Amino acid sequence: MIFKMAWKNIWRNKVRTLIILISIVLGIWAGTFILAYAFGLIEQRVNDAIGYEVSHLQIHQPDYLLDNDPQFVIKKSTDLLNTIKKDERVKAASQRTLVHAMLATASNNAGAKTMGIEPQGENTVTQIASCIVDGEYLEDSDKNKILIGKKLAEKLKLKIRSKIVLTFQDTDKNIVSAAFRVKGVFSTYNAGLEQSTIYALKKDLDRLLNLKQEAHEIAILLQGADLVTDFTQEQKSKFAALSIRTWSEIVPELALMTNSLDQYLVIFLLIILLALSFGIINVMLMAVLERVREIGMLMAIGMSKLRLFFMVVLETCLVFCLAAPLGLLLAFGVITYLQNTGLDLSSAYGESYGALGFRTIIYPQLQAVYYLRIMLMVAVTAILASIYPAYTALRLEPVEAIRKI
Repeated sequence: MIFKMAWKNIWRNKVRTLIILISIVLGIWAGTFILAYAFGLIEQRVNDAIGYEVSHLQIHQPDYLLDNDPQFVIKKSTDLLNTIKKDERVKAASQRTLVHAMLATASNNAGAKTMGIEPQGENTVTQIASCIVDGEYLEDSDKNKILIGKKLAEKLKLKIRSKIVLTFQDTDKNIVSAAFRVKGVFSTYNAGLEQSTIYALKKDLDRLLNLKQEAHEIAILLQGADLVTDFTQEQKSKFAALSIRTWSEIVPELALMTNSLDQYLVIFLLIILLALSFGIINVMLMAVLERVREIGMLMAIGMSKLRLFFMVVLETCLVFCLAAPLGLLLAFGVITYLQNTGLDLSSAYGESYGALGFRTIIYPQLQAVYYLRIMLMVAVTAILASIYPAYTALRLEPVEAIRKI
């Protein structure tokens, strides 16, 4: 009986009900889509940071992390690398020689981090080989060849086979200069990486730095991200003299963003639902005040205050129950579509996203548990939004309410 009355009441003014339904649908759709967009954005950034920059974890000599002095190397790094590769949890691993160099050309100069890599090993750990847009990737047989980022190449006015002089300090603190030629130009999602990093052969840098069977860094890629914590703890116990850091320790700002994203987005969704609740309160309060005489009649013929309260609450909940599934269904459809095709923002935010290290094609994603959370939040919002209109109806005096026209 009360359900039938509540259902008829919400459709007395069809236009008003449809407007509030549409507003709730759009609000829930927008909030859900923003959740999926943010999760997709951060997930891509983490995967790119692991796949192109830091891997799952890195090993260094502890003193090297203090001032990046090239004399602080990992002794017998090749033997250590081979030992690590034997672990079945390790997907790939590679050693690197690192040096901060001054790059000089005939027209300009700049500073850059120079990574001495072993081409085959590096290609299994990072995806830099797939980012070559001009020229070719490095080979073991090359000598004094480099890969340079597109933006840095444009700044230094370099092209394939252009000559560039690298100047840096060796392990004996002597200034060393050597001429290299550009073999390839790479372009990535990350403008900062393009502008600040070049790649050379490890054997070339080792020769200039006077290194033998040594490296500054070992990058390790595991079979899955869920293995990182346990694997890191085991390696720390085995190699206590070395610094072993996970990706979250290497880029703590990204780890902080990942860990706090869930909380921030839930708060954002609560703000949207709070705004919607004020609209619902306003609409339901108007509906109650329009039916003052009718409510007075119902109370006069014996409807209890509890039933009246429940009827108004049910009216509000019915509106939410109609709108919430539609909003979530719309959001699910859009998210599923864009999860496969991607949302291209290159024309609007290409430069700004690239400067922050984000891709401009976003693939929104949202786990099923978040749809359940949103439904729960909507249900709580509906109940809270119905309390004041229902309380207003309870305050009406039957005799006075019947007299009102």
